[in-house]
Amino acid sequence: MGLSKEESCTRRPPIKGQPEPPELANRAITIVFLALLIDLLGFTLILPLLPSILDHYGNSNDPFYQSLQQGVDWFAAMIGVPPERKYNSVLFGGLIGSIFSILQFFFSPLTGAASDSFGRRPVMLLTLVGLIMSYALWALSKSFGAFLLSRVIGGISKGNVSLSTAVIADLSSPQARSKGMAMIGVAFSLGFTIGPMIGAYLAAETGKGDVFYFHAALLALVFAISDLVFVFCFLPETLPREKRVSSVLSGFQAASDLLSPVALFQFSAVTRGKDSPSREKLQNLKVLGLVYFLYLFLFSGLEYTLSFLTHQRFHFSSMQQGQMFFFIGITMAVIQGGYARRIKPGCEIQAVKRAILLLIPAFLLIGWAWNVMVLGVGLLLYSFGSAGQKGTIMGTLRSLGALARAVGPIVSATVYWLAGVQMCFTICSVMFLLPIIFLGGLKQQTKAE
Repeated sequence: MGLSKEESCTRRPPIKGQPEPPELANRAITIVFLALLIDLLGFTLILPLLPSILDHYGNSNDPFYQSLQQGVDWFAAMIGVPPERKYNSVLFGGLIGSIFSILQFFFSPLTGAASDSFGRRPVMLLTLVGLIMSYALWALSKSFGAFLLSRVIGGISKGNVSLSTAVIADLSSPQARSKGMAMIGVAFSLGFTIGPMIGAYLAAETGKGDVFYFHAALLALVFAISDLVFVFCFLPETLPREKRVSSVLSGFQAASDLLSPVALFQFSAVTRGKDSPSREKLQNLKVLGLVYFLYLFLFSGLEYTLSFLTHQRFHFSSMQQGQMFFFIGITMAVIQGGYARRIKPGCEIQAVKRAILLLIPAFLLIGWAWNVMVLGVGLLLYSFGSAGQKGTIMGTLRSLGALARAVGPIVSATVYWLAGVQMCFTICSVMFLLPIIFLGGLKQQTKAE
């Protein structure tokens, strides 16, 4: 039997540095895992549908969408690029992806700072209310403007993912924190494997008279409401009042280091802490941060344009898109459970370099694929390459990742629009050599310590 809400709120971890009982830690981990899984299932329903959604608005003479089309066509004529309407949807898709991620980049640190003052539970409930509003607007949207607004609200409210990590970080036992982070990774794997298939199935089963994305949007809304009820009933508060930041303003000021790109690359939040790292370790962190940013910048851009490539070149339906995401997810899960767990301590850098090297032929094959068989080989290599510190350092890396995902889709989509899919995937594939080169420097510095 689960604890009541009152018991959940009163049975908090001990305050004076003593670890919580294992059963309470395991319970918190299980609740965070289930809550995050429900959230991710709702979030990923749209992934195989996005190219078709943009085509839908392009073919429906939506006034706002048509005005964007005219603006892009005018700019294309001005710079001498032949206007191709099918490429415009890729550009708009990249814009939507970047808007969502840039809002998440700005609001996640602020959400975390608010939770440092008010507690994890109430702030997480507030973000879930925002997600409910986002999905409700998507389900009811009849225009591209309303759909875009739903994505804006969703980006502002997506701080619940970082809050889930904060709940796990509140646990006093290192073993519990390690297990919790692993379970968060499992939730992401399951969500991004199962969610797109469900969304694709619902789109394929849409009855006459309904917009094809309506049932997926409705299910996303149901998931968000269920998540709100689940968190309200079962999630305990893991941050005791004695450990909270007394001033919300001071918390927001501390979060400023996670909002400034310059401060992020300099790891300013780390250098201002009590346990400031040595100069050599700080330099390693800066190199690692740059590698992480470059990798995610390139990866997120190509990942976001992948569904548009298959939609336009191979005419993939929403169901085929869902099957593609399912294939990628299952392959990555097998690799994570097999190869990735067997990486020996001290060999992580070499493993990362091998994984990034695999992404170069993977994206070249995908970008130049002339049939589905070649595409499948590229996706297999892509899955292998994709599977390949904690506290403030992890917060900085998460923010760098959010920044990379904010600019990656729109930059990649712009290159796709300007130069075509083959040139886009070729340029980005070659640029994956940059993080490999920087990782070589990181290895030399580590040896020199």
